[in-house]
Amino acid sequence: MGRWEPNARERLAEAALELYSERGYEQTTVAEIAKRAGLTERTYFRHYADKREVLFDGSGSLQELFVNAVAEAPESAAPIDAVAAGLEAVGTVFVDRREHSRRRQAVIVANAELQERELIKLSSLSAALTDALRRRGVSEPAASLTAEAGVAVFKVGFERWTADPGDRTLARAIRESLTELKALTAGS
Repeated sequence: MGRWEPNARERLAEAALELYSERGYEQTTVAEIAKRAGLTERTYFRHYADKREVLFDGSGSLQELFVNAVAEAPESAAPIDAVAAGLEAVGTVFVDRREHSRRRQAVIVANAELQERELIKLSSLSAALTDALRRRGVSEPAASLTAEAGVAVFKVGFERWTADPGDRTLARAIRESLTELKALTAGS
């Protein structure tokens, strides 16, 4: 291995996504990911706990952004509108990440273990949003229902965005999904 180079974490993430896309998740080892990135296995494990987590690296930051936006929504906002503020904030994160998101989504959809990890991350997001809504004074079951609805809107919007061959933004796909949910719940 050569001397230290910057961006090890990003290089590992890109190498993993490339290899998972080329060979499949199960057929790729951490050693191969590290080699493709020009790093060692030890360096890989300094950054990621396992070979799955490399695909979910940003979920903590995404959750924090979402929760903070919900917490900072105007006090007068209805619970779903506070969650909508969080959805808008999240939509901005992916502005230049469409192709990466498509590749990542394809890898996850092709593997049950990764789908399970994705569901765990979404469940964690829902719990954090529920707590944020409770801190805003939203009682149960409204807090849990609104948080789950917000996560469902994000998930459906994200899937629609990655599958869309057009130029629709993630923020727009999320807004459209939220509008559809509101129409359904209003009985329209």
